[in-house]
Amino acid sequence: MRRALEVAGSAGAAPSEVPGPPVGAAPRAPADVPVGAVVFGPDGRELSAGRNEREASHDPTAHAEIVALRGAARAAGSWRLAGCTLVVTLEPCTMCAGALVLARIDRLVFGAWEPRTGAVGSLWDVVRDRRLNHRPEVHSGVLEAECAALVRDFFQGHR
Repeated sequence: MRRALEVAGSAGAAPSEVPGPPVGAAPRAPADVPVGAVVFGPDGRELSAGRNEREASHDPTAHAEIVALRGAARAAGSWRLAGCTLVVTLEPCTMCAGALVLARIDRLVFGAWEPRTGAVGSLWDVVRDRRLNHRPEVHSGVLEAECAALVRDFFQGHR
């Protein structure tokens, strides 16, 4: 989780403390919410890391988990990530929970709960749905306070 927190820290960096762009300059892009994800292979080696890149890439699917899963699939040479562990600082949303199930991730470790959009127990529980053919092992609340503080501080600084 410490590695995921490190990756997340680079996502929410504010462009500047100056209240606005210089006169005549293009507006600054908003910072991405600081969420970090890391995929570890069956041997414990890091395959890929990702952070939220929706704002930076103008891609609604560029959540940290999706970015990390795509990188891990490239590194593994397969979309099947059996034996792998996904570690993420925030409870995955429905899209990300579905993607990790489809990728056959064996273990999901996440930090902070996301009561508004979480799909691993908060709002929905996609990963434990018995109708699906794959259900990963879930470990929640790992370094929860640190993970929650990262997101909370980001939003306090952007309001």
